[in-house]
Amino acid sequence: MTRLFNDPAAFADEALEGFAAAHRRWVRPVTGGVVRATATPAGQVAVVIGGGSGHYPAFSGLVGRGMAHGAAVGNVFASPSAQQIRSVARAAHGGAGVLLMYGNYAGDVLHFGQAAERLAADGIDARTFAVADDISSAGPDEAAERRGIAGDLPVFKAAAVAAEQGLPLDEVLRVAERAGARTRSFGIAFSGCTLPGADHPLFTVPEARMAVGLGIHGEPGIGEEALPTADEAARLLVATLLKELPADVGTPAGQRAAVILNGLGSVKYEELFVVYRKVAALLEEASVEIVDPEVGELVTSFDMAGVSLTLTWLDDRLEELWRAPADTPAYRKGALGEAVPDDRDLVAEDLPDTAVAPASDASRNAAGTVLAALDAVAGTVDAHVDELGRIDAVAGDGDHGIGMQRGSTAARRAATDAAGLGAGAGTVLNRAADAWADKAGGTSGALWGTILRSIGTALGDEDAPDATRVAAGVTEASAAVRRLGGAEIGDKTMVDVLVPFADTLARAVSEGLALTEAWDRAADRATEAAAATAGLLPRKGRARPHAEKSLGTPDAGAHSLALITRAVHGVLLDHH
Repeated sequence: MTRLFNDPAAFADEALEGFAAAHRRWVRPVTGGVVRATATPAGQVAVVIGGGSGHYPAFSGLVGRGMAHGAAVGNVFASPSAQQIRSVARAAHGGAGVLLMYGNYAGDVLHFGQAAERLAADGIDARTFAVADDISSAGPDEAAERRGIAGDLPVFKAAAVAAEQGLPLDEVLRVAERAGARTRSFGIAFSGCTLPGADHPLFTVPEARMAVGLGIHGEPGIGEEALPTADEAARLLVATLLKELPADVGTPAGQRAAVILNGLGSVKYEELFVVYRKVAALLEEASVEIVDPEVGELVTSFDMAGVSLTLTWLDDRLEELWRAPADTPAYRKGALGEAVPDDRDLVAEDLPDTAVAPASDASRNAAGTVLAALDAVAGTVDAHVDELGRIDAVAGDGDHGIGMQRGSTAARRAATDAAGLGAGAGTVLNRAADAWADKAGGTSGALWGTILRSIGTALGDEDAPDATRVAAGVTEASAAVRRLGGAEIGDKTMVDVLVPFADTLARAVSEGLALTEAWDRAADRATEAAAATAGLLPRKGRARPHAEKSLGTPDAGAHSLALITRAVHGVLLDHH
């Protein structure tokens, strides 16, 4: 378990601060993460990687020459926000565009995609690429749905070296796609990880058993088998990966492969070497030529006891990129010339915005109700944070409660500041939306930011909000969440609650009910819909590979939304 921490909510920020202080030779801290201590040369594509904390050396430890130009770092097991990613990318940009790279998780896909849009609005050409190498998380016919685990390393490296060779952005992206298409990973675990401040692991494995098909966010494996010897573990890892080769590889005999045996956190190096001894022998038996193998901790999951094997099937070009030198805090290969430090003054991206749009007295008065509602939201999340974490841990990574807590607390703080500056209801909600998305990260952060902004836009700052405006805002929020996240009714997500809540509210308002009555009816419908998700199998997100485990348990996002709709109703009663 994680023993050394202060405030668990500050763990990720404090870890990043300490990392940057310890590695000034390689990195400089910026808002949202770190960039190289050496400036990106003019005209060179910048490769910016990122993901949640808890995976060191990924992602900050892989910043340096021969690897990434920058890393955006989110909270524990949560994607960095779009604003964090944009900040890091702007600091790393050398004038030739940015390739944003990350593991294939819903929150990362949402936030990195939004960051690319914001960078485009800034005049910076940006592309995105999600690494999807974990063969246990989806079958070959659904390869685009696979998670990104230790295969991040060879794919990041291939793209970064291509960028340093002066290739244009679209060519760097093609290199990443080629490396990703030829990379496969598979893992096993013997115990789950325990997050800072938690008193139990996210999952447990019975004595003398192992979980097969692990994730890197504390997700349980897709199955269990008897605890193996080191040689038996090696046979399982190698045999599983050799069963699925890229279409253009054919048979393993005569092929070259970059090989990574990755420790997840508490499997010691000597243990890894015992396993690798057999991995190497088995690959040799299959006539696979091993190229520059890596054995160690490269993409971890706090203190998870587990190991994964990654094979990247090389051609001449990919081998050149894999063998190229690199110099980062956690990954070094070959030799590079003397680095030239970057002496630029990097501008902070998170300076407080003290200017608010003009607002009518009626809208400023309504902002008081909005502020009370956000206070109730944060209080409700605080009261249920442990319950939400337990529900999420059944088939996911168990971080929903703490993510919602970070987001709702930040939203309340930002809304209070905006109201203090005389903002209207719309601006107060929009500031809260940005803060929620920025501080929570992850899928829920992006979606809740979208919900609040949709409602804030509908309310505006000129008129007193009425039931029709509120219902229209919630209806737009429902549509926007579906557009952004791609989920629909029946996928076992918050959409299963948001859609019936919005539809019921709109219908009740159209019938002439007052907002308090209409919201009450819609909140009842939300509660029913949240309970009904217990009978669904997840078709989206991290719970998808463990669908059967979640039967009988409601979706955490759906449940938290239902709790929030009921809490807001209490505020509306007090302020009508």
